[in-house]
Amino acid sequence: MQKQSWLSKIMFFFNIVLAVLTFLAYLLPFLTPKAFPFLSVLTLILPFFLILNFFFFVYWLLQFKRYMLLSGLVLLLGITFINRFYKFSETNLPKEENDFTLMSYNVRLFNLYEWLPQNDVPEQISKLIEEQKPDILCLQEFSPSDRVNTKMFPFSYVKLYGGKNKYGQAIYSKYKIIDEGEIEFPNSSNNVIFADIVKEKDTIRVYSMHLQSIKISTDIHEEIDEAKSKFIFKRLSEAFTLQQHQAELIKAHFETCKHPKIICGDLNNSAFSYVYRTIKGDLKDAFEEAGTGFGKSYNFKYYPARIDYVFVENTINVKQFKTIDTFFQSDHFPQIARCSFVK
Repeated sequence: MQKQSWLSKIMFFFNIVLAVLTFLAYLLPFLTPKAFPFLSVLTLILPFFLILNFFFFVYWLLQFKRYMLLSGLVLLLGITFINRFYKFSETNLPKEENDFTLMSYNVRLFNLYEWLPQNDVPEQISKLIEEQKPDILCLQEFSPSDRVNTKMFPFSYVKLYGGKNKYGQAIYSKYKIIDEGEIEFPNSSNNVIFADIVKEKDTIRVYSMHLQSIKISTDIHEEIDEAKSKFIFKRLSEAFTLQQHQAELIKAHFETCKHPKIICGDLNNSAFSYVYRTIKGDLKDAFEEAGTGFGKSYNFKYYPARIDYVFVENTINVKQFKTIDTFFQSDHFPQIARCSFVK
């Protein structure tokens, strides 16, 4: 009995530490990363905190101990965060004539530098686009390639940088583009492009975003010592601070837009971050509206990371949303949203 008593005390101590860290992570979306850059890293592992709190809740419940109330309270207060991490049911409303489909995909330069062993990446991505038949296509980390067929899109806006090997972003559309532009980020090669697209009597502004990368490898083999850990946390903190400024520039640009908005692309941060909260604002997260499962959008080996998003105005319905997480032609996965205007 004495051993059990000491075990319970130790377990409850760790439970308290976990609860404090989880509550802190709940607050971080409301605090600027610039003020607390190191703590912002906690938003990346909040799902792990939620899972551990669930295990503690079950552990104490099976022993009929009141300690379960602590993790129970943590989970209750974080119920909105749970919905961002995992969706138990999906929405797939019937197709109608006025529906339109948007596809967003970070194509990683179509494997220009041969990160992947297969040599037909552009052809495979081109085939996917032809199969999915999106009306609007947004590509991040885009590089011009003759091996990718975009002839089904009569309208496009492509913004490129660089010398011999150019890179940038692209928006392709089956509907007419009447205006276009860019949000430039200081001290960064990342950016946002946008296009005003006319669908029948409606005009939609579509933003394609690519925020500062946190540069975490998709496959970690090397041993991480104390020095490397400090370097990783420093790099993450710097990236989060840059992302804060970038997110605020995007939000300010939203205020100049008079059309219904869709913003999609690579946020390079979790759904529990200040950056996510700033950009999403009053918009709807298409995954939360109609997705299912984890919504994994980044091929990180140890964690179902969702760092790519589609946000839509309240005047737009999300009738179906999917992430094709079995398509391994980039370090990201393509996302597809079928939408319609609210009648």
